Amino acid sequence: MTNGYYRPSGFGGLTPVVKNLLIINALFFIGTFSIISFTRGQFDPTEWLALYYPASDKFRTWQLVTYMFMHANFAHIFFNMFALWMFGNILEQVWGPKRFLTYYMVTGIGAALVHILVMYYQFWTLDAEISKFILKPNPVDFEVIIGNNFEGLYNPLWLNEFINTWSLAPSDNGLAHEAIQALGKLVTTKMDIPTVGASGAVFGILLAYGMLFPNTLLYIYFLFPIKAKWFVIIYGALEFYFGISGHGDNVAHFAHLGGMIFGYLLIRRWRSRMYY
Repeated sequence: MTNGYYRPSGFGGLTPVVKNLLIINALFFIGTFSIISFTRGQFDPTEWLALYYPASDKFRTWQLVTYMFMHANFAHIFFNMFALWMFGNILEQVWGPKRFLTYYMVTGIGAALVHILVMYYQFWTLDAEISKFILKPNPVDFEVIIGNNFEGLYNPLWLNEFINTWSLAPSDNGLAHEAIQALGKLVTTKMDIPTVGASGAVFGILLAYGMLFPNTLLYIYFLFPIKAKWFVIIYGALEFYFGISGHGDNVAHFAHLGGMIFGYLLIRRWRSRMYY
């Protein structure tokens, strides 16, 4: 490392922590889908090992760690493990196994905590909306709450039919009660959505690489070079934008930012203590 550049000294194979993390993630991935297949869907390890919102009946404290080793599909684990191999190897060579593992776990758990904090705010505002709705239930507000908060969790045909029926009889207490019950079920369903993946820790690794080797050129899709520091800044800005814009892409953008935030704080702490 010279003047913010990383100059590789040759291919030295996988570093020990990165190698073991790759193996553990692969075992979790293969094991999860093998168990689901063997039990014909009767038992899904995701129910125990993915991260759930603390108010969900499915939440367990160990999920703050185990969720990092669970992945939704092959593309998900492939790109996370590729980034871990690409950047993690270098960081472990610089920091050593112990410090790298500490960093990986802190950023992964930190990502989970930020994700939960953001979810808490979302459910808090949603609860306020529903409480206001309950005082004066009506089809217009019901449709707005559903559309703004439960994308992908309801059948659009059901919603259209229900709104049309209720609009013809807006004072029907039975329909109002049915709407309130539907909101309660949707809230429970939303709380039971699992979060999986090593992305929070991977984004922490990406942040660390950008801080340690800010001037190293990265080749995006092998087309054009960009300095690591700008790549990290742009990626972080995009994650923030997608997080606040509310795109229904099933990606925990604030968890990614959480990994970067905790990574930044940990690196600053290490630097203040002159660990490197």
